[in-house]
Amino acid sequence: MDAFDRFRESGEHREVFGGFGDPRDYWVRSTRDRANRVYPTKPLIGFILKKKELNGGWGQKSDAAARLHNSGFIIVGEDDKPVPPPERYAHLVRDADRVRLCALNYFIEPARERGASEVPIRAGDLAAAIGLQDAFPNICQALGGEKFQQLAQVPPPTHTEPNPSSSTIFTFKLASAEGHEPMTFEPMTAMPTATNLILYGPPGTGKTYATAWEAVRLCLGGNVAAPLRHDRDALMTEYRRLAGEGRIEFVTFHQSFSYEDFVEGLRPTTGSEQEGDDEGAGTSGGFSLKPHAGVFKIISERARLDTGDAPAKRLDRSRPIYKIALGQRGSQESRIREGLDGGLIHLGWGGDIDWSDERFDDFEEIRKAWNDQKDPDASGKDPNIEMLFAFRSGLQVGDYVVISDGRDSYRAFGRVSGEYYFDADADFHPHRRSVEWIWRDDNGAERAPFYARNFRRQSAYRLDPNRIDWDALESVVIDPNAERPVASARSHVLIIDEINRANISKVFGELITLLEIDKRLGCENEVRVRLPYSGTSFGVPANLHIIGTMNTADRSIALLDTALRRRFTFRELMPDLEELRRALAARRLDAANLDGVDLCKLLRTLNERIEYLFDREHQIGHAYFTGCTTRADLDDVMRHKVIPLLAEYFYEDWSKVAAVLGDGDGANGSRFLESRRLAAPAGFADDDLGGDKRRWSVKTSFDFSDFAA
Repeated sequence: MDAFDRFRESGEHREVFGGFGDPRDYWVRSTRDRANRVYPTKPLIGFILKKKELNGGWGQKSDAAARLHNSGFIIVGEDDKPVPPPERYAHLVRDADRVRLCALNYFIEPARERGASEVPIRAGDLAAAIGLQDAFPNICQALGGEKFQQLAQVPPPTHTEPNPSSSTIFTFKLASAEGHEPMTFEPMTAMPTATNLILYGPPGTGKTYATAWEAVRLCLGGNVAAPLRHDRDALMTEYRRLAGEGRIEFVTFHQSFSYEDFVEGLRPTTGSEQEGDDEGAGTSGGFSLKPHAGVFKIISERARLDTGDAPAKRLDRSRPIYKIALGQRGSQESRIREGLDGGLIHLGWGGDIDWSDERFDDFEEIRKAWNDQKDPDASGKDPNIEMLFAFRSGLQVGDYVVISDGRDSYRAFGRVSGEYYFDADADFHPHRRSVEWIWRDDNGAERAPFYARNFRRQSAYRLDPNRIDWDALESVVIDPNAERPVASARSHVLIIDEINRANISKVFGELITLLEIDKRLGCENEVRVRLPYSGTSFGVPANLHIIGTMNTADRSIALLDTALRRRFTFRELMPDLEELRRALAARRLDAANLDGVDLCKLLRTLNERIEYLFDREHQIGHAYFTGCTTRADLDDVMRHKVIPLLAEYFYEDWSKVAAVLGDGDGANGSRFLESRRLAAPAGFADDDLGGDKRRWSVKTSFDFSDFAA
């Protein structure tokens, strides 16, 4: 197919392709996204076999269409509609074998080429692609069976319910055959190309719905999303699922929107919100200002840290980190070694009391027991109470611990794997918990890169989450390159509705440069900036796509910030009569005859008059009428949406509104508006008041005779 494309463009390989003449009967659908979706079968097989003459049909196993069909390619007509193979030929692959081959060629392998970590296959999509009818039980059985797993070299898939059904989705992890280890790719070639897109046009042209389609397409891939394009319910269901997973975020710009809302700003924090602050601010009576991430920073970091379905080479950043001291270097080396070698942490505070009982989950129960059994005068700040509570109850299974090595370094990092237990036979520190060490180094590592404040002398306490640099920590305990996006990272989408309503330079600030495709993380001219409030290094990952919408009736595209215009692709959405016909046809209605009204004629006529009296950017979109099913619906749309919108467009100049609606002066032959002349008050003449004055009103019933079907 690549060679045939070159033949079309430059005449290369003319000696092979040129001899077959114009294609006539059989085409094959490409498995890749190409400018030309279908290709003639005979020239392709002729090129492969180095033959200039052969049959192109099904009759023999060696014929072009038969060869491609049996290899799992879809034979189509010139219009790209599947051509069913003739039943009389026994040499053609059929049923489950064909389903498996087509699923491999058109779903699994293209996803592997893109570097995807998983690929969903919807039974209905595969059936439509192949041209099968009512074959969903066979398709679901084929996709879920061991034969397909062996053929595609994938582990058993997950699937949605009900199964079997046209809506059943099988999700396959893309893995190698040996032990299902993840596929690896070079970052520069596997990272996706980011999309910066703004959809603009008059109100009601389907911009919001178009963003949902674009977002789903970017997340799932064009081939998987294509069947959802004109199925609104299925598309919005998938959109909500992706939004629920955090892969799609939606924000609306407005005049007061700022950098602090979008990227990050300072937020007052008081009381329990400061829990974990190692300065004890949580117990003070005041408040502090702490950096708070906005929607852009949140989804950028989420996209950057995404690993797809590859083994997570990331730490769980929602988990707290506790600093634990096992002993002093040198003098208590044996105690430190016992913890590191034995996979445990231990605490000396808390005396010889067994604190395993569930009631000691509560701080007050620990304090009460210590007062009763050991020291009646001890306060809640006594280390036997405070340290014990942090170690026994504050620290949860799955939380992280960093083993300090003095105030300025650490020598181990791990994840807590067990609940508190009391070891009565221990030679020291009977209060213990099991830990899985993620990293350890007897030489230690510097604390400062990942935690800017000195470790305190306390044996156990939670580090302030606002001062943890997770990237710096991961670069030590996971991988020196852990902060870079991985090749298997899935696409994420940020939708910015009404992008033109905010002050763009104020909202994006210095990050406007980072939106450029080549300046994304992992790309050729990668750029990072240091954010002013948190002081952290920040870049925009290549797997984050940004889609904006812009209502041209609110603001002309010519007034949009020039820096944004250079960095985005703009796609115009105008009133679309075909989309109106399609939307009504989906409900078995005729846009050319809805209770006797030709909606297409109505919309076309109104927009021609608006463009004549105002401009093309203030037309009325087709979406205003796509929900109409009866004349009553149409009346409601005209009364409550179209007419008020026209009044807004023309600044309450009702004579122009009447002109658009075809009502003239509203006195004779009015259909939507009516008017009557207002008499001049006593002592005034019409000329004194600027001429004829009229009172306009919307009629109680409308006359659509000018737009009759």
